[in-house]
Amino acid sequence: MFQACADPKSIEGLSWLFCYLTSAKHVDFYWSFLTVLLLLAITAPASLGMGFLGATAARSHIAPVSWLGKVYIWMVRGVPDIIFFLFFVIALDQGIEYAKSLVVCDGGAWPWQGMEFRVCPAAKVPLAKSAPFWHQAYGFMLAVITFAIVFGAFVANVIYGAMNAVPRAQLETAEAYGMSRGQVFRRILIPQMWVYALPGLGNLWMILIKATPLLFLLGVKDIVYYARELGGSKTQAYEYPHGDWRLWYFLGLMVFYLVFTRISEIGIARLTRRLSHGQATAGGEALRKAAA
Repeated sequence: MFQACADPKSIEGLSWLFCYLTSAKHVDFYWSFLTVLLLLAITAPASLGMGFLGATAARSHIAPVSWLGKVYIWMVRGVPDIIFFLFFVIALDQGIEYAKSLVVCDGGAWPWQGMEFRVCPAAKVPLAKSAPFWHQAYGFMLAVITFAIVFGAFVANVIYGAMNAVPRAQLETAEAYGMSRGQVFRRILIPQMWVYALPGLGNLWMILIKATPLLFLLGVKDIVYYARELGGSKTQAYEYPHGDWRLWYFLGLMVFYLVFTRISEIGIARLTRRLSHGQATAGGEALRKAAA
């Protein structure tokens, strides 16, 4: 990266360490932290949206819609995450390529030939000649969709329970004042249920943070991938050979996650106090007594 680092074999000491930590591969390693943060920034609201739709569907008075919401919650929560991640990503990838093959390939043949999945080269997503960035972006997109669906089911279960925890008397009072079912849902149920849902949602946020290393299993070059590659002793391909330093790299990742989760805990605690203010809950009662 720097002119003085052009020949790694001719430098040593702190200069070697400086050149090593500023090499192109380490710059990619630093950028991979942004990949994790971007995944969280996109996946968290997407999961919340999926969960809200799932919980609303499960509470629907229309039987097929209610069954669909409950089956979604039950099915995704009942399958180990790693199995769902690996299966769904492959199924989604092949589904996208098959749909594209119906448009760009001649004949529209069924892609499964025995145990092999084959489509014409033009149907590959992304194309084989595409830049590495597009392959990474496509893998990242599949990861976001999978994370949103998996964690959306857990969010739906939390929100469903929170909606049921809102005192029925409040809903009946709103109906007695002439509010429609939709108005009760929007003005009474939704604002009230967040204080009950937040503890569960906070736990899911922590689990989501700890689940980000699954990007490594989905083929995205995240911080775990680079920590393993850069920390390993076989790094001659990076022109900076060294011993097995994986312990120190993964120790750094542990510190990163601990700091991140601690900041999240502080933020969730503040949000909980704000939402509990004036509420007829244990948290709201504690705030009332503290202010008295």
